[in-house]
Amino acid sequence: MINLVRCPSEEHTASEEASLRALESLMTEFFHNCTTNERKREIEELLNNFAQQIGAWRFCLYFLSSTRNDYVMMYSLTVFENLINKMWLGVPSQDKMEIRSCLPKLLLAHHKTLPYFIRNKLCKVIVDIGRQDWPMFYHDFFTNILQLIQSPVTTPLGLIMLKTTSEELACPREDLSVARKEELRKLLLDQVQTVLGLLTGILESIWDKHSVTAATPPPSPTSGESGDLLSSLLQSPSAAKLLNQPIPILDTESEYICSLALECLAHLFSWIPLSTSITPSLLTTIFHFARFGCDTRVRKMCSVNGSSQNSVLGQERGRLGVLAMSCINELMSKNCVPMEFEEYLLRMFQQTFYLLQKITKENNAHTVKSRLEELDERVLCWGRQAESYIEKFTDFLRLFVSVHLRRIESYSQFPVVEFLALLFKYTFHQPTHEGYFSCLDIWTLFLDYLTSKIKSRLADKEAVLNRYEDALVLLLTEVLNRIQFRYNQAQLEELDDETLDDDQQTEWQRYLRQSLEVVAKVMELLPTHAFSTLFPVLQDNLEVYLGLQQFVVTSGTGHRLNITAENDCRRLHCSLRDLSSLLQAVGRLAEYFIGDVFAARFNDALTVVERLVKVTLYGSQIKLYNIETAVPSVLKPDLIDVHAQSLAALQAYAHWLAQFYSEVHRQNPEQFISLVSTALEAITPLISSKVQEKLLLSACHLLVSLATTVRPVFLISIPAVQKVFNRITDTSAQRLPDKAQVLVCRALSNVLLLPWPNLPESEQQWAVRSTNHASLISALTREYRQLKSNAILPQRKVQLEDKILLLWVCKGHFHPRLPVSSSIKVLSSSVVQGSQSDHPSDTQRFRRYCRKYLWRIYQVSTDLLSVAARIRADVTDEMLSFFLTLFQGLRVQMGVPFTEQIIQTFLNMFTREQLAESILHEGSTGCRVVEKFLKILQVVVQEPGQVFKPFLPSVISLCMEQVYPIIAERSSPDVKAELFELLFRVLHHNWRYFFKSSVLASVQRGVAEEQMENEAQFSAIMQAFGQSFLQPDIHLFKQNLFYLETLNTKQKLYHKKIFRTTMLFQFVNVLLQVLVHKSHDLLQEEIGIATYNMASVDFDGFYSAFLPEFLASCDGVDSNQKNVLGRNFKMDRDLPSFTQNVHRLVNDLRYYRLCNDSLPPGTVKL
Repeated sequence: MINLVRCPSEEHTASEEASLRALESLMTEFFHNCTTNERKREIEELLNNFAQQIGAWRFCLYFLSSTRNDYVMMYSLTVFENLINKMWLGVPSQDKMEIRSCLPKLLLAHHKTLPYFIRNKLCKVIVDIGRQDWPMFYHDFFTNILQLIQSPVTTPLGLIMLKTTSEELACPREDLSVARKEELRKLLLDQVQTVLGLLTGILESIWDKHSVTAATPPPSPTSGESGDLLSSLLQSPSAAKLLNQPIPILDTESEYICSLALECLAHLFSWIPLSTSITPSLLTTIFHFARFGCDTRVRKMCSVNGSSQNSVLGQERGRLGVLAMSCINELMSKNCVPMEFEEYLLRMFQQTFYLLQKITKENNAHTVKSRLEELDERVLCWGRQAESYIEKFTDFLRLFVSVHLRRIESYSQFPVVEFLALLFKYTFHQPTHEGYFSCLDIWTLFLDYLTSKIKSRLADKEAVLNRYEDALVLLLTEVLNRIQFRYNQAQLEELDDETLDDDQQTEWQRYLRQSLEVVAKVMELLPTHAFSTLFPVLQDNLEVYLGLQQFVVTSGTGHRLNITAENDCRRLHCSLRDLSSLLQAVGRLAEYFIGDVFAARFNDALTVVERLVKVTLYGSQIKLYNIETAVPSVLKPDLIDVHAQSLAALQAYAHWLAQFYSEVHRQNPEQFISLVSTALEAITPLISSKVQEKLLLSACHLLVSLATTVRPVFLISIPAVQKVFNRITDTSAQRLPDKAQVLVCRALSNVLLLPWPNLPESEQQWAVRSTNHASLISALTREYRQLKSNAILPQRKVQLEDKILLLWVCKGHFHPRLPVSSSIKVLSSSVVQGSQSDHPSDTQRFRRYCRKYLWRIYQVSTDLLSVAARIRADVTDEMLSFFLTLFQGLRVQMGVPFTEQIIQTFLNMFTREQLAESILHEGSTGCRVVEKFLKILQVVVQEPGQVFKPFLPSVISLCMEQVYPIIAERSSPDVKAELFELLFRVLHHNWRYFFKSSVLASVQRGVAEEQMENEAQFSAIMQAFGQSFLQPDIHLFKQNLFYLETLNTKQKLYHKKIFRTTMLFQFVNVLLQVLVHKSHDLLQEEIGIATYNMASVDFDGFYSAFLPEFLASCDGVDSNQKNVLGRNFKMDRDLPSFTQNVHRLVNDLRYYRLCNDSLPPGTVKL
């Protein structure tokens, strides 16, 4: 039993003893496995009621002194915590004095015997008192902490108190006023120099004390590591000698104290500014302790006997290194470095890179990788997540490259190239994949920095590149080796290639993507070196792949690959995986062969493209994707992947082929024609429903690129293309999968619609091509258009519905996408491609052609729409997607009568009942249909000119009278974003519908107010926006706030008389209330800026009328507090000061409410 620490006013009574026993019994019952939830709620209510009683703290003080039940002690401390943080203002001053006196005495008397979590909670409760009362009523709060630290017996306790103080006072929660927060920060800053001096002294004294006993260290393989690099890094033999001193062996108590001191420093460094208070002596001491993390000798000495105690000692020593690196990283994360601190910064880098050299140095006892594996062991850091020294060191390297490299590179004392050599060793000996990914990120940052530097200093580009050339070539070679099974099979086979992460990629795909990004960035800097490194490796693997033909034999069921030996199959698997990766690498580099460097790098690119064309044709001709293999589950996917990647790599060079066609094909047309024709020969056999989807889609994408990007004049006459035309228009042929069908149709459409490069308008053969395109669309939509014949007679409506359903039943299987939806997708794709040409004349020509042959399709689609809506929502969704595409690309060409017909059809279809039925099913296809409809209306209302203006009244009516009432009170975000975007478009693109501005009014600004029309509709829209700010959906809030700000920027919304006089301060009030209730805290900055923009329209009115009214309407604060809030809101008119005042008002208002809620009933406030 813990002895009672008596305070002057305490009386040990039988009542207190009985209460303690009852509480112990209740707490034991509460946490017992057999206790029901209902009983737990009863006990919880009983405990809460007890805690709310005046004077309950006296019982809790007795409980703390008289029990060893952890639950009771934690409950008692929670009562104190609640009292101090929520009710302190109403506690009598005599009671406060007693609490301030008794709790520290209790802590001091029992800190060594209390469980650590109880001790830490008690420390926090005492710090909470200091947060409220220091220095006015608790003047010795911080002095006591310093005294605890200085006394050897209580040093650990003082350090725990110091860290808790830093956590709770430097960045306090919202339960303090802004003035108090500022006061606490200033008080702490005044103590920083003293605190840092104390911590430096503790760490130095422990190090020096134990260094004496380690003056004659045992022989060690790591001794004498002060080579040339170290001298160049430190520029000082004495500094090198200092860092090479043997690491002392600390006793357990010393390690514990050092851990606490380093944790204190890490938290202090997170908020104190860089200044001379952080002395060179302190930095050197931190680096001494950082050596604990990278010295495997110390770890080994701790585990010689293999006992659990020695293992714990090794963990402690590892933790010291992790904590020291945490301190260093806190300093490194500060981008704003005062001039006087730069020298310290340089010294820090020099010392850290000495550690990097130590980590990556090979010797007889360790390889680099084995050392890194030892250092990557995770250690627990006092309540934090387990961390490893290597993770911390990698964080340091990232901060150095991303934040400080540009600052340090100019120092002649810092050898950047040597640093890169160390980083190279560190990267390619990482023991984990995550560690390797992190290091690749660092190299990517460095390459970005180097690229940016070269672009800004073109004059000495060569000098910069020459300095780093060897390092970059070495990096490129090693990264390429790391993605090849030939060199790295063991590690690559560990990568997961099935499970998708949040970015929808597997671990293997992420590994390959990050590696190829590094390769691409090196290629941008050193194109010749990169190509000469990559292409020979690709060539070697291609020879293996191209040589497979000799092993293909004919069997009874087809062709078989006659490679059966297990070792040969494994080698082939590795070679095919490597070839697939290298093909992706070659494709990734395509962008570095075009543009200004086309001519200079032409031969290299031509070599690549010729090889790719040969490989794709080879794969298609011998049909390796359908071949039988000895290990079908492994080799067949490999062969398919290689073929697909070769097509994808060739597709990446489409822009190079287009430039080849534009610039040099006249000099050697046969060569270009051969490349394109051969590529198409490779594609054609793959356009089949029998081909695996991965390969089919790769072929389709390549076809689209050739038809869209390259589009040579002879493309349509190539037999392979003619074959694809016949295949896709043959209704008896088996349909391709949906995605492939759309891609092929898009390619064929583009062959006919897009202009041929390098030819004048007169030679484009538009008449013939237009006719052929009409025939293509007619063939593709024949089945779809046949539905029209049954739509003519009203009495045949039932048969029409039956026929739609019949067409959806394909070979006995219900399939919602055939043929109606698929036909619509093909049409949509054609419209999109044709209406998004880079040349306006092409776009206009396409739209004219569409007007001719799409008319009947319009008619069919319009007639079917209302029928489809009653049968299948998913098909309606597809049809609306088609109409949306039509409106986006062809709204003018469709003409007003037809547009009016479609809009009217929509309006008739989307009745109030139909809308309610569609919207009320959350996340349903019906919701998507309504959203598509609103998107169509968005296109209509933003069309310039007067053509579609007659639709505005009915569009606004639909929004405000039919859609908005349904969604207004629903928490679901469905439909809301699209509705408010439509309302925004109505306002933004039809401002004159509401405000009739005249030239005279705009010239004589302020003389005449703009004439207002349709005021009721405008007010209703604004009210809807205002209501949306009261709802919890943060995405909708952000979107609508952006819309209002845009309308103000473009149209001066906040300045309009109707807004200024009837709405302005209502919106400001809503925004302030949102800040006060913290419902959208992530948008604090945006809300502050919007509030300023609204208030700035009428600052006088804001300060003289709105602010007093707002404060008067605030409940939970008294008149005196309202006056203080008003006085503290300075009458600033600049954005930074105003928003700061807003956040101060919000914080202090919340604080006053918290204070008032904590007062006991009947309290008289003066």
